[in-house]
Amino acid sequence: MFYQLYEMNHAAMAPLRATVDAMRLAFGSPLNPLAHTVIGRTLTASLEVFERSTRRYGKPQFGLATTMIDGSPVTVTEEISWSKPFCNLIHFKRSLASPRPEDPKILITAPMSGHYATLLRGTVEALLPHADVYITDWVDARMVPVAEGFFDLDDYIDYVIEMVHHLGPRTNVVAVCQPSVPVLAAVARMEADNDPLAPASMTLMGGPIDTRINPTAVNELAKNKPIEWFKENVIMDVPWPQPGFMRPVYPGFLQLSGFMSMNLDRHMTAQKDFYMHLIKNDGDPAEKHRDFYDEYLAVMDLTAEFYLQTVETVFMRHALPKGEMMHRDKPVDCSAIRNVALLTVEGENDDISGVGQTKAAQTLCVNLPESKRMHYMQPDVGHYGVFNGSRFRREIAPRILAFAKEHSMQQPNVSASNVKSPSTGKPSVVKRVIKGGKSV
Repeated sequence: MFYQLYEMNHAAMAPLRATVDAMRLAFGSPLNPLAHTVIGRTLTASLEVFERSTRRYGKPQFGLATTMIDGSPVTVTEEISWSKPFCNLIHFKRSLASPRPEDPKILITAPMSGHYATLLRGTVEALLPHADVYITDWVDARMVPVAEGFFDLDDYIDYVIEMVHHLGPRTNVVAVCQPSVPVLAAVARMEADNDPLAPASMTLMGGPIDTRINPTAVNELAKNKPIEWFKENVIMDVPWPQPGFMRPVYPGFLQLSGFMSMNLDRHMTAQKDFYMHLIKNDGDPAEKHRDFYDEYLAVMDLTAEFYLQTVETVFMRHALPKGEMMHRDKPVDCSAIRNVALLTVEGENDDISGVGQTKAAQTLCVNLPESKRMHYMQPDVGHYGVFNGSRFRREIAPRILAFAKEHSMQQPNVSASNVKSPSTGKPSVVKRVIKGGKSV
């Protein structure tokens, strides 16, 4: 009933929120004399803070309409080039006016951990001028009807393999945080099967490959609770009238509550500073606050089976580093990885995936030549800084691009026509263009 109460609370607050927002617009209007006084700005700030604190944040848009290539602006169009019920593969198609050397093809595997793929907007933006970029746009589980079936960790691995098949040879996979485990597992399975379309390289960033190393607060919670506790306390059915009515999920608002409680003092300070910036009419910091929290507070639900299987496999049993992980009925053996180059990236101050957890992948891939492996730890950044921000743009992104380009050129350009997907026997290819946030 907790999810239903959460929805009822939002519905009950809707009229008050609408009234408060109307008052904010009225008191903040340049035509209102009070808007130019301290009293008026204080009242307007209070109303905005209340409205933003009680709002339901929808899925943000990437909004990357252009990028700069060789000093000139280039139009970027979002296309859905592959689609299944729980994921769309978005291609950021660049309108290149003249022939130029081929850029590396990069598949960014976004986290399926409560936030939308748009959390990686900065990652995409930094790579776009130098790469042909695709990203996994995972679908909010509460928007997927029960008739579409289940989606678990094994399905996630299948999706990754199918997307790599769809993109064809010389694909470079970049996994940010949570996808590091299924991406490593997918590559291990492809290598074990001698798949000619195995990616040229994989980059694992801030991922929980071996959570026994420098465990964080997130790891400790999973270690100290039995899986039955998670089933009883955090799994809930999607309420009516959502499309996924009656689907068991791990609600996004619970994940958000967990993340915010880890740094509650920082979030409270940010809210107070935002309020003071509004009163002082200091526009730039206030706008940066809005942009960050519009993204951070937009959350999605995860299917119960995916969440529980991930918690048990990755955080409780440590199945991958122990060599006990299975994909369907086949073992995930990282020693099978011999050809796919591996780059691991960590942040010195990461409080989600501790230092060494991602680097553990280097140890697992025992048969990978030294020429195909690289590790980098970025000083002075936390988890978010591993894939976003100025240090990512300046220090990490160039390394990812150089690594992908080097190993793409080394992989033969094989034909994808005879390679079948793991679950359907043939690729599922759908192309749609996204305009104004809607696919057409």
